[in-house]
Amino acid sequence: MFELDNDLAQEIVDRTMAILPYNVNVMDSQGLILGSGEPGRINTRHEGAQLVLANGRVVEIDGHTAKHLKGVQPGINLPLLHDQRLIGVLGITGEPAQLRTYAELVRMTAEMLVSQRHQQAEQHWRRQRCADLLALLLAEQGDSPRLVDEAQQLGLKPQLPRIPYLFELGPGQAADALAAWLTARYPDSWCVSSAPMSLLWCRPASSTVDDPRLLDKLEALSWNVLRVAVGVPAHGLAGLRRGYRRVGDLLAYGREVLPHTRLLSLTRYRLPVLLWPHRDNDAVEELLDPLRRVLAKDSNGQLLATLRSWCAHDGQSQACADALGIHRNSLRYRMERIAELSAVDPLTLDGMLALYLGVQLLPGVL
Repeated sequence: MFELDNDLAQEIVDRTMAILPYNVNVMDSQGLILGSGEPGRINTRHEGAQLVLANGRVVEIDGHTAKHLKGVQPGINLPLLHDQRLIGVLGITGEPAQLRTYAELVRMTAEMLVSQRHQQAEQHWRRQRCADLLALLLAEQGDSPRLVDEAQQLGLKPQLPRIPYLFELGPGQAADALAAWLTARYPDSWCVSSAPMSLLWCRPASSTVDDPRLLDKLEALSWNVLRVAVGVPAHGLAGLRRGYRRVGDLLAYGREVLPHTRLLSLTRYRLPVLLWPHRDNDAVEELLDPLRRVLAKDSNGQLLATLRSWCAHDGQSQACADALGIHRNSLRYRMERIAELSAVDPLTLDGMLALYLGVQLLPGVL
């Protein structure tokens, strides 16, 4: 239920008195003065207002009548309504005969300010409730039918497939401001900020977004985005929660292994990201040993460059040689040297996979 407060009451007073040469008072539903052009009267009772509240109608008090009422000056006191409910009283000081021509106009203006403030309060509540609800839906126990039903009622459309994006923001960048821009530009988006420098954006999978162009657009608008991790379409809340975890791992992987790469795609790095949370596990360490043995003897980085190209071209010899600008015989010699040092054969699937994971997981190698 909406009620007048001191800030709104004083705003009504200030706006009105900027036009009228008379003092204005705004009283609450108990007749207490909340805002006034005479600060000393704030938080005192107004008998004229109590008459309005008791009768629900305009009360005019002339100079003669005012002498018999406590704390009352001549003027017109008008009921303030919101949604047909009496919420307070607007008082204009002066002789009623001089005030009648514009008293109703002043009341209409005051009620418009009340309505505007109520709408702002409703919008603020809705935004806050949606943010709280989205955080609950993306938590581990977010499948509660009550939460899903409330999300439907608030128009959040939890049934839509969505693609999660996790933004890492630079210093001085407000996640809330970026969230407002994204949700305004892409309807039915969800935005959740779990940390000051982080923003999860879940856009409908049905919309089309050119990710590089989006980053360029944000940069042109002076948004300080350090990097963004892009997931894959997720169906249902459980799928979206998994997607949230995946882009979190992808962002952490990119921060350590690809510090200069701003756009990270789960489609591109799915396998190394799968292993990244377990990088300290002994089994993963063993997978990295073959590449470490190569790097120990690769003083000029030639073998590492060859491996990068080999992985990038899916083991296609001619494409790899062309990319390196060398003859296929030279490539074959390098691959034999890699096999000798690593003790795995990069021409086999197992050998190529072991070396590929090393290239993808070791910081500073990519």
